Amino acid sequence: MASISQTPVTTAITLSPLCLPSQNSFYFPSKPPPTTSQPPPQPLTSHILSKPNHHHRRHLSSCTSQFLLSSPLSLTKPQNLESSFPLDSNYHSPQTNTNCLIEVDDLFNLLRLSVKYTDIDLARALHASILKLGEDTHLGNAVIAAYIKLGLVVDAYGVFMGMSTPDVVSYSALISSFSKLNRETEAIQLFFRMRISGIEPNEYSFVAILTACIRSLELEMGLQVHALAIKLGYSQLVFVANALIGLYGKCGCLNHAIHLFDEMPQRDIASWNTMISSLVKGLSYEKALELFRVLNQNKGFKADQFTLSTLLTACARCHARIQGREIHAYAIRTGLENNLSVSNAIIGFYTRCGSLNHVAALFERMPFRDVITWTEMITAYMEFGLVDLAVDMFNKMPEKNSVSYNALLTGFCKNNEGLKALNLFVRMVQEGAELTDFTLTSVINACGLLLKLEISRQIHGFIIKFGFRSNACIEAALIDMCSKCGRMDDADRMFQSLSTDRGNSIIQTSMICGYARNGLPEEAICLFYRSQSEGTMVLDEVVFTSILSVCGTLGFHEAGKQIHCQALKTGFHAELGVGNSIISMYSKCYNIDDAIKAFSTMPAHNVVSWNGLIACQLLHRQGNEALAIWSSMEKAGIKPDAITFVLIVSAYKYTSSNLLDECRSLFLSMKMIHDLEPTSEHYASLVGVLGYWGLLEEAEELINKMPFDPEVSVWRPLLDSCRLHANTSIGKRVAKHIIGMEPRDPSTYVLVSNLYAASGRWHCSEMVRENMRDRGLRKHPCRSWVINKKQLHTFYARDKSHPLSKDIYSGLDILILKCLKAGYEPDMSFVLQEVEEQQKKDFLFYHSAKLAATYGLLKTRPGEPIRVVKNVLLCRDCHTFLKYATLVTQREIIFRDSSGFHCFSNGQCSCKGYW
Repeated sequence: MASISQTPVTTAITLSPLCLPSQNSFYFPSKPPPTTSQPPPQPLTSHILSKPNHHHRRHLSSCTSQFLLSSPLSLTKPQNLESSFPLDSNYHSPQTNTNCLIEVDDLFNLLRLSVKYTDIDLARALHASILKLGEDTHLGNAVIAAYIKLGLVVDAYGVFMGMSTPDVVSYSALISSFSKLNRETEAIQLFFRMRISGIEPNEYSFVAILTACIRSLELEMGLQVHALAIKLGYSQLVFVANALIGLYGKCGCLNHAIHLFDEMPQRDIASWNTMISSLVKGLSYEKALELFRVLNQNKGFKADQFTLSTLLTACARCHARIQGREIHAYAIRTGLENNLSVSNAIIGFYTRCGSLNHVAALFERMPFRDVITWTEMITAYMEFGLVDLAVDMFNKMPEKNSVSYNALLTGFCKNNEGLKALNLFVRMVQEGAELTDFTLTSVINACGLLLKLEISRQIHGFIIKFGFRSNACIEAALIDMCSKCGRMDDADRMFQSLSTDRGNSIIQTSMICGYARNGLPEEAICLFYRSQSEGTMVLDEVVFTSILSVCGTLGFHEAGKQIHCQALKTGFHAELGVGNSIISMYSKCYNIDDAIKAFSTMPAHNVVSWNGLIACQLLHRQGNEALAIWSSMEKAGIKPDAITFVLIVSAYKYTSSNLLDECRSLFLSMKMIHDLEPTSEHYASLVGVLGYWGLLEEAEELINKMPFDPEVSVWRPLLDSCRLHANTSIGKRVAKHIIGMEPRDPSTYVLVSNLYAASGRWHCSEMVRENMRDRGLRKHPCRSWVINKKQLHTFYARDKSHPLSKDIYSGLDILILKCLKAGYEPDMSFVLQEVEEQQKKDFLFYHSAKLAATYGLLKTRPGEPIRVVKNVLLCRDCHTFLKYATLVTQREIIFRDSSGFHCFSNGQCSCKGYW
């Protein structure tokens, strides 16, 4: 190896490849080979930070003058070296005599001076002078340390490569530097080289290599380092143990971290902070708060700003309002409230668990603010829906960075301001602002909000043109955007073309969400199970929320329960989004008890939680219960949103008695009391209630007197009410409005056709169908499905594609005969084709609902209810048939259509014939 004197100083040093062990697996030699005798290893700062010696002080002035006169340096910094840098009295160079002692000490001090004043030229000049003295490992280590602190890692590595006998300090300094610069692979390789060279690591070496393992999530490597630390007796040193806890916490091995923490013979505050931080990262918020209580009881330690900042983050995430306020009070008592990081964390906590007044008051009394503080305020205003105030705060910021821009961009997306987000992105591009992965993900999400096909293609092209698409988060966001903007085929092609070994989990999650929102729940559930079996998906809040929603859509009760169990095991059930999805899933799977239980066990609720519980009651046509929940919601002080009123107004359809006066009063209270302007959805709900109770004229008058032009969504419930009450006179007027507004919507023609058919006007019904065919419109096919043994069995009308179709049709024929004997009379008005009487029966008898129910009867055990789901309303004939089917089979059939649940039992239905 070249000596240090041969290392060039004036040119940049190229980083050479590190020497690798020959084995592919990690290997630590149990007995390092013998080496030549060398001074005992000392910490990196042992020479630089040691106390001055009075003997050296007496000779400092003359020796420094002599040194500067004899060396090619010009010292431009303060000359008082004694006050700037104390001399190192503990160092004695093994290669210099006593006459050179002061000169060598001056070199150490001047290197420290170059670091203090960030003087790279001084450091290089000192390096040149040191080369003249001949090789000295300790001086070489000092130069390495100086270069690293000055950010010249390449130069530091060059010095290291020029050393013939680097010691543990040399290796440790570079391993630590590489670890902190995201060059973990090189750090690990250098650690191997040190071991192969026979140099035994010390505590600093272990901390450095464990840092590399933490940053690269190398759990296997970390376990072997832990084993080596135990073997060499370093595992119980506080610094090493802290690093090991950090490794296990970062890699999700909380049990290992807790065990190691409990076994530590000594701890410092960093030990407590590392353990608390690991628990928070592992979503074990309660354990983190409990550990904080134990820390407070320990008189030997006192929580610092890092402890409080971490715990406040935990309280914000789990909505632990009381505990968060207690920590805030603790910060005030201990004088840490004015600490900048603690203040920023308090703002973040009250943003999620308090009021805007708390946040604004804290911001005003903060003595110091940084860019994080201003950014937290932008986030707070956006969280409370005050977009204009957030923009104003952004404009007042004394300095901005990419995080500030991203906070504003994300806030726009959160508040459905997709166009403002897009305009901000254009401004960022024009101003040359830094575009991070987060920036691009946010603007892609903004396109998803706008639902504009052409804009989505432009942004997609921008991403590809500038080469940003290689990031897994961006690819996932692109899939999500395509699925929202009517480009599901593009999303599918993109998903199929992506590599399965790079960020596959988040990409699969986006694809599952895309399938779910585009009416492809079977594909979503299949992808979920495939990724689970392959072990390629990491379950997080988004995955749980999405797949629980899919289970609810399909009525997949068994799978939903299993996923709920997984959420319980992983702690994600405490997340608000997951908890709300669990409520929705159970309610759609006809399990109202577990939906209520899930709501009751949630650690915190928001308006979405309450809305979910109300919607659950509406699916089961329990209007009085829904109104009782609304009353509890008011008592709890939860502010209702627009969706709440859509649900509550609709609840008056399902009350045990006519409560229309209360419903009208509630509708008027929206603006007068709750300051919410009624929208088309609210008017549609009220029209539906009036129509349900037979007040069709009042409903029509309400629509005509609306303060804005009614949308199709307002006319549809009135047309459906006309079908329910067989009122064709009003239905014809309503139908003209709808067809005039949406002449290409086939569902309108189907609804009008059903209206005529329900009133026995078959020729009019057929004319509507004929008009529909002439316009080239096709009805979306009706389908019904049953889930058996984790498999979805889908049926269409007169469908014979099922492998057991012969058995199903035979069983249905037998069931029809039994129902006919029991009094069932087929309603031929629902056969909308002009065919012979026998053909009409064939069309009617083999509707998808009848086929699915028959399959369920054949494949389920006696006493077990049959669960069937249909994507549209159940026809009246199928409704009548299923009542008789339960009578002759003595089996219960739970049927969910687009109106809610029908529970058929003993010849009766829970809807009482009104749906």
